[in-house]
Amino acid sequence: MRVELSNTADKQLAKVPGHIVKKFALWVDLVTVEGLAAARAIPGYRDHGLKGEWKGYRAIRLSEAYRAIYQERQTGTIHAVYVEEVNKHDY
Repeated sequence: MRVELSNTADKQLAKVPGHIVKKFALWVDLVTVEGLAAARAIPGYRDHGLKGEWKGYRAIRLSEAYRAIYQERQTGTIHAVYVEEVNKHDY
C-alpha cells in the first residue's frame, strides 16, 4: 500500500518536533509493509473515524497533542492512504 502526503502535511511535518516525525514515519512504514489493518490494530495510534467537516477521514494519534488525518483512496487497482494533515490537535 502507498502512503501519499498532501502539500499541507508535508509542510506541517517540517515544523513538528522530531519525535512526532519519527512516530509518523513508523506508522508510514507499518502501513506500507503490513497494510492499514495492521496499523489500525496497534492501540497506541488510536485510529478512529472523524465527524463533522472531516467526515470520511480518519485520524491517528501521534502524541497527546499531535495527530495525523488521512483518508483511504482507491483509483483502479491502486490502493493508497492520503495524509491530509499532521497537526496539533485542540482538545
